[in-house]
Amino acid sequence: MGSFPGHALPGTLFLCVGLWHIWCSIVRYISNPQTFRVRVWNPVSGLDGRLRYLELYLIAIGAFADMCVELLYSTHLKFFTNGILNPHHMNDFEHGGMLLMFFIYSVIILLSEQTSYLPLPEGALCFIASTAFCAEYLLFYFHSTTHKGLEGHYHLLLVLLVAFCILSSVAGALMPTSFAADLSNGIALALQGLWFYQSAFTLYGPSMPNGCRLKENEVSCISPDHEIRGQLLANFQLFSIVFGLMVGVVGSYGFAAKKYGQAETISSQG
Repeated sequence: MGSFPGHALPGTLFLCVGLWHIWCSIVRYISNPQTFRVRVWNPVSGLDGRLRYLELYLIAIGAFADMCVELLYSTHLKFFTNGILNPHHMNDFEHGGMLLMFFIYSVIILLSEQTSYLPLPEGALCFIASTAFCAEYLLFYFHSTTHKGLEGHYHLLLVLLVAFCILSSVAGALMPTSFAADLSNGIALALQGLWFYQSAFTLYGPSMPNGCRLKENEVSCISPDHEIRGQLLANFQLFSIVFGLMVGVVGSYGFAAKKYGQAETISSQG
């Protein structure tokens, strides 16, 4: 089924990258709307050399470390049994395959940016990002682990957020000058990270709804009414997360407009 760290670790990765993408998208647009272009990743300004690729290193290292946990630690290296893949660890194999896609995605961008072997345009990189999200979507949609009841509802909402990531990535490739497409991609990433955290605290932490509990690696509720209340609570939690993030995005835009917009006006007058 999963665990608290198994949700919190990818949640941290998605949240950090998403918030960074939102901020960079806003700053780039405010600084010069006429030359704005969609970016699938954002370098760290003010840093020279390899440190400017910090976002890509975070994705590559985070995906690789999490993949090692899924494939090496969780399986205890028992990949096969009776000549076939160990059915007890299919969940780990699936998660490892998804993480491998994000690792490959980050490596491809690093090769494109740092070498002349794979000079891909930004639109192609957006499509590669959408491919990684498609792998995540297919994994969670056709999961070998059966998701039912309250856990299944949290899982369904996560699948919808992954679909949002796919659509925003494709939109960035098709509309390379669209600020809305670029900002939506960062929002989708941040929402997915926040929902990973919410799922971790609800299903494996202290926020389990009344009348439901985690027993023998399965969430069960004492009655259908308690399960429905838990699902309604999940809907409200997602609404609260969306609302809070939107407030943060609008506040960030106002702060960036005041800081970088005034700086641009002063420099143009000078």
